[in-house]
Amino acid sequence: MRSNNRRLVILVASVAVAAVAIGAAIAYRQGPESAQADAAPLTGSPSPAPSPTPKPTPSTAKPTPTVTPTSAPPTSTGPTKVKVDINKLSQGREPAIPYLVGREVRGGAGSALKIPGTGGIIAIGRLETDALAAVTNGDSGSELIKVSGTGEVRRTPDVSSLVTKADQSAAAYAAARPGWLGAQEKGGIVYAEDPGEDGFLKSLKLPDAWNLQVLAYVGDKVYYRADSDDTGAWKLYSWVPGAAKPVEVKTVTSASAVSRDGSVASSVNLINDGGSCSSMVEVSSGKQFSRTCDYWITGFTPDARTAVGGPAYGDGYCNLVQAALDTRTGKLVREWNGCFLRIAAEDDEHVLIVAVGDGQGETENVDRAIVRCNLTTAACERATKIVNDQTLEIGT
Repeated sequence: MRSNNRRLVILVASVAVAAVAIGAAIAYRQGPESAQADAAPLTGSPSPAPSPTPKPTPSTAKPTPTVTPTSAPPTSTGPTKVKVDINKLSQGREPAIPYLVGREVRGGAGSALKIPGTGGIIAIGRLETDALAAVTNGDSGSELIKVSGTGEVRRTPDVSSLVTKADQSAAAYAAARPGWLGAQEKGGIVYAEDPGEDGFLKSLKLPDAWNLQVLAYVGDKVYYRADSDDTGAWKLYSWVPGAAKPVEVKTVTSASAVSRDGSVASSVNLINDGGSCSSMVEVSSGKQFSRTCDYWITGFTPDARTAVGGPAYGDGYCNLVQAALDTRTGKLVREWNGCFLRIAAEDDEHVLIVAVGDGQGETENVDRAIVRCNLTTAACERATKIVNDQTLEIGT
C-alpha cells in the first residue's frame, strides 16, 4: 500500500500543475462507453417547466404534512453523457468566481491583476480585492504571490496549495519544501489570513507533517490534510487560526475534498495502480452516504448536494471525463467527455471546466477555454473566449 500511495502523492502533485505543465500521451481509465450527445447551447436554453401544483381537495380531515427532501440535487434532464467541443459552443457570460487567463486574475470582487514572473501557476484566488496565486518557482519549489490593487507584491515561500472563503474575506494556504519527484519533505506550515477590520495573519507549524494540503476554509476553521508517517494515509484536521494545536477529524480518512459548508467530505478509501474509490462522508458523524470507484471527487457545489471530479485514475495529458454525482446516492448526474484540466462548482446548478480544444497532446499551439455546464440540463457554453497557448485556471 505504501508504494501505491507514493504513486498517488506524485500523481496529485502532477495533476496540480497540469494546466501549466503540458504532458505527453493520454493515459486514463474509465468505464464502458454509452451513447453521447454534443453539449447543447446554454445561453437561451429554456429551464425545465415547473410541475403544476395541484389544487387541494376540500376535506374535513386534517391534511398530512408533506416533507420536501432538502438533500437531493436539482432534477436533471437530457443525456447523462455529453461530449464537449469548445469550438461548437456559444459564447456566454464570464465566470462569476475568480479565474485566470494567461497570468491575469479576473473575476470576483476586484479589478484584473497580473501575477508577476514566469513560473507555472498551481492555484489562484481572491482575498478581498487582492489576487493570490500559488506558483512554481524553478528548482526552489513554489511560493505564494499576493498582488494588491496598488501593485504591491508579497511573497511567501514554499506554498503549494491555497483555498479562500467563498466571499473572498479570508484565505488559507500551506507551505512545505518539495522532495522527491514532486512529493513534499517532512514538515510544513499552515497559514490563515484575514485582512478585515480585526484582521490577522496566523500560522501553525507542523514539523511532523508530510504531504500537507489545505482543503477548505469554513467559518472560523481551516481544514487541511496531512500524512503523519509518510505512508500516504492522509488524516483530516481542523484548525482555528490562533489556536496552538489542530483537531484531528477522525470521522474522515484520506480526505480529497471538504464542502464549503464543512458538512460533507470525500474520503479516498481505496487506491491502487488501477484506480481509486471515493466515499462521500458526513463530517460530523462519519456516516458514508455513497461510494464511487469510477471517479475521483475533488469538490462539491456550495449546497454540498452534488459532488464533482474526474476519472478514478488520472495519469496523462488531460482527463477525458469530468463528472457530477448526487452526493447522497452516488448516482451519476452528468458526465462530460472531452479533454479537461480542471472542474469546479460555480454555484449550485453550474460547473466550470477548463477544456482543451485543438492541439491536444501538444506543447504549442494549444487552444483552451473555460466552459460552463448546467447540472439540470445537458447545456454548456464558453465562459471565456478560446485562447491559444495561455494558462487557464479556476479560483478556489
